[in-house]
Amino acid sequence: MLLVALGLPGGIALIVFQYLPLLGNVIAFKDYQPYLSISESPWVGFSNFSFLWDGNPDFLNALWNTVVLTLIQTVLVFPVPLVLALVLNSLAGERLKRTLQSILYLPHFLSWVIVVALFQQMLGNAGMLNTFLVQNDLPIVQIIGVPELFKALLTSQVIWKDAGWGTIIFLAAISRVDQEQYEAAAVDGAGSWRRMWHITLPALRGLIILLLILRLGSSLSVGFEQIVLQQGPVGLQASEVLDTWVYNNGILGGAWGTSAAAGLIKGLVGVLLVIGANKLAHAFGERGVYEK
Repeated sequence: MLLVALGLPGGIALIVFQYLPLLGNVIAFKDYQPYLSISESPWVGFSNFSFLWDGNPDFLNALWNTVVLTLIQTVLVFPVPLVLALVLNSLAGERLKRTLQSILYLPHFLSWVIVVALFQQMLGNAGMLNTFLVQNDLPIVQIIGVPELFKALLTSQVIWKDAGWGTIIFLAAISRVDQEQYEAAAVDGAGSWRRMWHITLPALRGLIILLLILRLGSSLSVGFEQIVLQQGPVGLQASEVLDTWVYNNGILGGAWGTSAAAGLIKGLVGVLLVIGANKLAHAFGERGVYEK
């Protein structure tokens, strides 16, 4: 009973702020008007969904940018915490290891406003990098505000901010690997690379698959606040994603029904990705997020 009582506030908060708002998705099937209640707004069926696919190039552009960013960040961002954890685990000195961990964790606690400001101060037209280049009679490099480099900039910001924090789970899993396996492998002549390949990575395989499945569930959410703060200089063509499209067209533009339809599509795609990835994990003999 004590455990139930301790978990009750969190459960209530989860229901109130996560599950009850799902009922509002009904406006995706209505011509919702703020001055009317949801029940009084007229039904339009699947018209909002048809409008998205048939007559809205801005939505299709946002969808394309979201898919591209999802692929880039899944391929480039997801492995970085694993690599950092393996590197930190290979360090001999505990003091050095703890110091590097603290340095890597620190950016996670900074807000996106501060992170974006730091990147602008470093890489902007009048930032530290270009100031150094000008002082040494070298041509300046334009990075901030260049549409072609926007996706690379977003990816580098995500890696800098969150990769260190992601190493916590991998380091905890590595610490649970039986040290006798490493000792036996070393006696047999296996070097550090072979020990990592044949002992560490197989021990982490289930965790890697689990985290990848969970990441796929939120893969279409590629950073609302991060992108909104930087949309102005590069324009919507290069920076608009599904979350910002919903905000710009729903909250600012008043197209509540079509924006809700876009958000509902994104949520359903996330659920399907999790289910599909989980079934694929079962096919490879892994547990995944849930059992068969």
